[in-house]
Amino acid sequence: MTWRKFSGEIIQTPILDEVEHAIERETALGNKLKVCIGTDSQVKGAVTDFATVIVFLREQRGGFMFIHQERTSQKMSIKERMLTEVQKSIDTAYRLCDLLDLYDVDLEVHADINTNPMFKSNQALHEAMGYILSMGFVFKAKPEAFASSYCANKMVQ
Repeated sequence: MTWRKFSGEIIQTPILDEVEHAIERETALGNKLKVCIGTDSQVKGAVTDFATVIVFLREQRGGFMFIHQERTSQKMSIKERMLTEVQKSIDTAYRLCDLLDLYDVDLEVHADINTNPMFKSNQALHEAMGYILSMGFVFKAKPEAFASSYCANKMVQ
């Protein structure tokens, strides 16, 4: 699984090592961190592009992110696609949660799902929320889910 920085630089080390290095660096600089993980997708003809982001927020000092992109030609309903996004975010969160606990870094999982029933993505809200919460993660949906709705969204277009 290839991750990269926002600059486009490919991360050569395992993502767990890179996240730990980032936490140690930011802590040494006196920054309090929070990590938000989100995934967004976009259908383009017969393919669906996914982007998962690990967003590091520095308290009152901006942030940075690591990005993973993938593509599939598997056909999915909107609900399936929303739940696949959630699955990708949970997989990443699960890989990082022990490390984040060790360094006392708060973690949120963001779902690009609208809380307004007028939107198609809303049909996956209850399953996504239940899935994320049952894994023990803090859940955010639109409009608070900026990691998926804004950060990952910019990477998938």
